[in-house]
Amino acid sequence: MTTAEDLIDLVRAYNPKSNANLLRRAFVYGAGMHEGQLRHSGDPYFTHPVAVAAVLADMQLDDATIVTALLHDTIEDTKSTFGDVEAHFGKEIAELVDGVTKLTNLQLNSSETKQAENFRKLFMAMSRDLRVILVKLADRLHNMRTIKSMRPDKQAQKARETMDIYAPLAGRMGMQWMRDELEDLGFQVLNPEGRTSIIRRFITLQRETGDVIHKITTDIRHELDKARIEAEVFGRAKKPYSIWRKMEEKKLSFSRLSDIYGFRVICASEFECYVALGAIHQRWRAVPGRFKDYISQPKSNGYRSIHTTVSGRDGKRVEVQIRTRQMHEVAETGVAAHWSYRDGIRVENPFAVDPVKWIATLTERLDPSEDNEDFLEAVKLEMYTDQVFCFTPKGEVVKLPRGATPLDFAYVIHTRIGDSCVGAKVDGIRVPLWTRLKNGQSVDIITAEGQRPQATWIDIVVTGRAKTAIRRSLRDEDRERFIKLGLELARIAFDHVGKRMTDRALITAARRMDLPSSDELLSRLGSAEITARLVIETLYPELIAHPGDEIEPGRAIVGLSPKQTFQRARCCQPVPGERIVGITYRGRGVMIHAIDCPILGEFEEETERWVDLQWHSGLHPAVHTVSFDMTISNDAGVLGRICTLIGQQKANISDLHFRDRKPDFYRLIVDVDLRDVEHMHAVRQMLEADSDVATITRHRDPDLKP
Repeated sequence: MTTAEDLIDLVRAYNPKSNANLLRRAFVYGAGMHEGQLRHSGDPYFTHPVAVAAVLADMQLDDATIVTALLHDTIEDTKSTFGDVEAHFGKEIAELVDGVTKLTNLQLNSSETKQAENFRKLFMAMSRDLRVILVKLADRLHNMRTIKSMRPDKQAQKARETMDIYAPLAGRMGMQWMRDELEDLGFQVLNPEGRTSIIRRFITLQRETGDVIHKITTDIRHELDKARIEAEVFGRAKKPYSIWRKMEEKKLSFSRLSDIYGFRVICASEFECYVALGAIHQRWRAVPGRFKDYISQPKSNGYRSIHTTVSGRDGKRVEVQIRTRQMHEVAETGVAAHWSYRDGIRVENPFAVDPVKWIATLTERLDPSEDNEDFLEAVKLEMYTDQVFCFTPKGEVVKLPRGATPLDFAYVIHTRIGDSCVGAKVDGIRVPLWTRLKNGQSVDIITAEGQRPQATWIDIVVTGRAKTAIRRSLRDEDRERFIKLGLELARIAFDHVGKRMTDRALITAARRMDLPSSDELLSRLGSAEITARLVIETLYPELIAHPGDEIEPGRAIVGLSPKQTFQRARCCQPVPGERIVGITYRGRGVMIHAIDCPILGEFEEETERWVDLQWHSGLHPAVHTVSFDMTISNDAGVLGRICTLIGQQKANISDLHFRDRKPDFYRLIVDVDLRDVEHMHAVRQMLEADSDVATITRHRDPDLKP
């Protein structure tokens, strides 16, 4: 096991001014707290914190981070407390250790709702001090290196969590070496046969072609010498998981996979990077579409490098990365370069990104108020994507994830620009909004007043920011529509029981139903989340008939003599809640008409036949047929969806017949059995809200005589 002095020597190799006494005290304290504890492998537990500290020392991090690594499990797994750590090592280290402890307790592979909440906590911890995440990543790296001692089911769980969360996070932070190793270790657990197959093919390839890396490295050095550039050249085969992923994405066999080797050229200056690029392109043919200049357009985590893929020796494609020494240091440690030390002082690397600014760029597009599913999607989109760089018409650079569209571009500029977008020009040519943008393209967004986001946009955009903005706008638009509908339904319901709808009544109902406002009450009423009957029952329980007290159809009318019978007129189809009048017929009883039925004009001179009637106040069964005249799109599934919407409103379709059939639309009459006028309005408003319903009116046929 690494001793305290070994660790101190490791740290002092890059930071001679390191506080050896602090490191020694932390080592002794951690060893004492974990004394007697064993890992799954049977090794003393404290070997793990020491190994984590060594990983961070290899990254040349500050003393506080190294000490945190030594103590990162003390609060969770020993009798030590936050107060104890603070008393011995100060508030800064205590808060770092506590932050790591809280992250350790997050179950990132649990249910979607819990996972989204834990992601919020993860980003909160990152925003306080990014070193907490660095310690956690190093902790996960050592656990993955020693995972074989765990149960198979635990190995699979940890490996999936590593592949889904920690490896992409390491990559997003610029620590590509750690991402590669974490992915390869996870791959070894989750698909050992696949990994072994890749390694075997590599061995076969080397046997057939010899040491390709040495040959190509020599070729590159020769070209650089001719250009009088002093540079270091390194070559390596890509990790098995990286190759496996390319095979899966491109649906290629190993033999057809070309760029499985990568090379790095480390130059003395930025100018020489471009000279080296010219020398390499002059010697080998560049592969179109495989050039990226991250020096002129760096990534948000500070990464700078030139990437190019060329057809090298024997036509094999090889990727070459060209950068300066300072750029290389940031490329190796990413955001962690901010805390790197050399010769006792923090390294002043001009390319090291400020972690506070970096975490702001990562989280600024995430809306914590989003639903769990939406928030989780936005987090993963922000964490896992590579970037392309596009330009505004004024030449300003806009960074976007790979696969982004002009709509994503518009929302990055401003939410208002995105919401009002009606078109886009890419390099001066009008293109569809779903066009995938490429590096270096100039994008001009066309806007128009009155334009609102469309529901189909959700499937076009790829950035979390755009998806969040579109969903918010659609919700707001739906909310306005639902509030208007809810207001109408509430008014009808209040009239139905003889009460006047007032703001005070709605506020009182909302408070009694534990809703934040009357607008929220109306919105839920309009979206059918609650019923108008429930609102009335909340305010006037004495006026509402309860289940079991449903009015019998034969007693639905008030005002008839004991021996009089009645029928609903087919011409106007009155329903409970509407004003009605009765017309007597000899031998047929009373025919019930709506007060606005045109047929009543025929009886103006026969006032003795008129009977003043009203509907019984209470709960009516859904037996009152109303006909709707509808025009709907002639598309697959539309009619089925219309029927489903009616069923969702607890209404029954009793008849349906088509009046007109055209290539693009149908016109039909639908007979629906309803309870009352409130029920009728709810069904109609829900159908009107469907985008495939062109028109819907209540169908009344004066030719259908009583």
